[in-house]
Amino acid sequence: MTVINEMNMSFESRSSNEGFARSAAAAFIAQLDPTIGELNDIRTAVSEAVTNCVVHAYKNEIGKITVNVKLLSDNSVIVRIHDSGCGIENIKQAMEPLFTTAPSEDRAGLGFAVMQSFTDKVSVRSKPGRGTTVTLKKALSRRLSNG
Repeated sequence: MTVINEMNMSFESRSSNEGFARSAAAAFIAQLDPTIGELNDIRTAVSEAVTNCVVHAYKNEIGKITVNVKLLSDNSVIVRIHDSGCGIENIKQAMEPLFTTAPSEDRAGLGFAVMQSFTDKVSVRSKPGRGTTVTLKKALSRRLSNG
């Protein structure tokens, strides 16, 4: 499988940028002609990953979030969301449903569970004090073209 197209973007870790990130990623992925359901799944997973960066990575400061989207020749998508924030001490624990370091937030502790339910694979790399990269993978259905 080869990369047929790729996009990179970066923005500040403000909650107002969550909608931008999910819409931009979805608009780029749309060229593979995914179903509406597949596009919504990706939007939701990207939104959760970006929200994690805003809420957890930078706590009460503004940092940079980068998103890389790769469209692959096998009609799948890889989305990487990276921050240079505080990092995750225990990735396995952080991925457990309902575990959170921000209990005052709505829906706290469900981000990774949501990402996992809407994609085929979620992987997390993190170093405390250095940041986190979440990689989302999703295969898209092959639809017959009208042309």
